[in-house]
Amino acid sequence: MTDNTPAAEIDPASEEDVFEQKAVRLAKRERLLTERVDAAGGPYPVAVPMTDTIPALRARFAELAAGDETGVTASVAGRVVFSRNTGKLCFASLQSGDGSRIQAMVSLAEVGEESLQAWKELVDLGDHVSVTGQVISSRRGELSIMVTRWQIAAKALLPLPNLHSELSEESRVRSRFLDLIVRDQARETVLARAKVNASLRATFTDHEFIEVETPMLQVQHGGAAARPFVTTSNAFDAELYLRIAPELFLKRAVVGGIDRVFEINRNFRNEGADSTHSPEFAMLEAYQAYSDYHGIADLTQELIQKAAIAVAGSTTVTWADGTEYDLGGQWDRISMYASLSDAAGRTITPETALADLQALAAEVGVEVPEKVATHGKLVEELWEHFVKGDLSRPTFVMDFPLDTSPLVREHRTIPGVVEKWDLYVRGFELATGYSELVDPVIQRERFVEQAKLAARGDDEAMRVDEEFLRALEHGMPPTGGMGMGIDRLMMAITGLGIRETILFPLVK
Repeated sequence: MTDNTPAAEIDPASEEDVFEQKAVRLAKRERLLTERVDAAGGPYPVAVPMTDTIPALRARFAELAAGDETGVTASVAGRVVFSRNTGKLCFASLQSGDGSRIQAMVSLAEVGEESLQAWKELVDLGDHVSVTGQVISSRRGELSIMVTRWQIAAKALLPLPNLHSELSEESRVRSRFLDLIVRDQARETVLARAKVNASLRATFTDHEFIEVETPMLQVQHGGAAARPFVTTSNAFDAELYLRIAPELFLKRAVVGGIDRVFEINRNFRNEGADSTHSPEFAMLEAYQAYSDYHGIADLTQELIQKAAIAVAGSTTVTWADGTEYDLGGQWDRISMYASLSDAAGRTITPETALADLQALAAEVGVEVPEKVATHGKLVEELWEHFVKGDLSRPTFVMDFPLDTSPLVREHRTIPGVVEKWDLYVRGFELATGYSELVDPVIQRERFVEQAKLAARGDDEAMRVDEEFLRALEHGMPPTGGMGMGIDRLMMAITGLGIRETILFPLVK
């Protein structure tokens, strides 16, 4: 049996067929090993001839007319994704990593009978093959290599999935390597993410920010309200935490004089996973000395709009389902308390009694556990119930309750709230920004209040961080700070779910 069936005809669900094909391919591998001299190194050579890439040839000869010859000899390599053997002439489509393809034409006249027969018997779909020959355009106008020499670069022991049927989301996530081979969107998402990260760094460079790296293993978790992953260091004989945020270390950098600092790296939160949350995710945090939450909001809008342009060429992006979404213009800024009051049909302020908020929550079916039912927690949960779903355009939601924001400066004119915003795009929270709390005395008081919540059973409450407080006591300038999930930024630009924007997401 030879395996030159077009990938479209392979049923990936047929375990018996896969088992049979693997056995055939293993036999071919053994043959290549026994014929090492003729096979130029067996099924997995260290190197193969390669003078050009497939996309480079396609760009160079984009205007080649049907039937034309170039006189140019090139060696390229790619994965076989289509194969058709017709007597004295065999055709194969070779695909590069970016999805570009070129046709390989293996003819009796060019390679001889023995080589042609070896191609028919040894080359399968999924194999990596190097071919050398003249670059031509076929009679049908397809850019091709008229092969004079060929070599298997890597033997695939398992068949490709059906190239004309969508892999299920679960299959795409669990076998991303196959997803990248067979689906354009998967490759485009990887490229888009690279463009987003490059754009973010370029914008920060334009604003004279410095990129740093802070610890992922920490002796004390902090910088966000979240449950950490706990591990143990054998060398230090100590319990450590995977970081939930880089905030407290980046602020130390600001204290040390790095006035404009950012980091793009991984965070870990031991919480649920859904369409907008992943236990491991990429996070951007940035801090700008002598700025505030208004200045950092302006910067965040610029970062996102330039990232959209880098991917889509415009601030109007097209999502995977074809929907267009406008990220351009000046984004709205609304008050949390005012927007909640308007939507709920009653006035809610920082002075509203806890009992009144609990009564409203019960009335509309918003459940907040008693042990964490503070004024601020109820206000935020009620806001999500009444307002969040009606936001369509990108919107900064400003001025949060004091008791849920222990690292944020109190509002300069409104008692009981802090200078914090959350940015909502596509109905989910994309970023958050603060006028940072820099007074070490007040910060200690906030940490103590958080410790009391932790003692009452709040797993997300922060602990007193003495080292961070010591840094603040050396003087931190007025600062604006922000944090944004890179995976969620990709969601906003592509319209995909979070597991699609992460190359290799965590799965059970």
